[in-house]
Amino acid sequence: MDDYHEKLYGQIRESYGKVVYTYMTHIEMANLLMKKNRCLKTIQIILSSISTVGFLADVITNQVLLTWLAGISAALSLALNLYSKERNLTDEIRSNTETSNKLWIIREDYLSLLTDFPILTDEDIRRKRDLLETSVSEIYNNAPMTNGKAYALAQSDLKSKEYQFFSPDEIDNMLPERLRISK
Repeated sequence: MDDYHEKLYGQIRESYGKVVYTYMTHIEMANLLMKKNRCLKTIQIILSSISTVGFLADVITNQVLLTWLAGISAALSLALNLYSKERNLTDEIRSNTETSNKLWIIREDYLSLLTDFPILTDEDIRRKRDLLETSVSEIYNNAPMTNGKAYALAQSDLKSKEYQFFSPDEIDNMLPERLRISK
C-alpha cells in the first residue's frame, strides 16, 4: 500500500471507530434513561399509594401523623410529576434508540468499505467515504445528547467485554454446521 492509500485506510478505520463508539453510547444512554424512567414510575406509584392510603387511614382513624404522611407524599408526588412533565424520558429513549439504529447501518457500511478497500480505487474509496461522512453528519445533527456515564459504559462494553465482536468459534456456533469454518 502506498503512503496515501495507507492514510486513507487509517482515516476510514478511525471513522469506523468513532461511529461504533457513538452507536454504543446511544444504546447505553437509552438503557440508562429506561432505568431512570422505571425508577421514577415506581416512585410515583409508591408515593401515590402512600398518599391515598394515608388519606383514607386519616379519615378513618383521625391520626395527625397520617395526615402529615399523606401530605408529604402528595407533595413529593407532585414534584416528581412536575419533573416528569418537563422531561419526557420516553421521547429521549426513543430518540437515542433511533439514533443508534441509524448508526448501525453506517457502521455496517464502514465495515463493508474496509472489506472492499483492497479492490477499490482511491477515487471510489473517497466517494464512499464522503457519502458516509455526510450521512454521519446528518445523524449527529439530529441526535440527542448523551452523557459521560453512557460513554464510559460504551467504552467498557467495547474494550473490556468486546461487545461488538465475536471470536471465530462464537461465529461458528451461530452458523449451521455446513457454514462453519472449524468443522
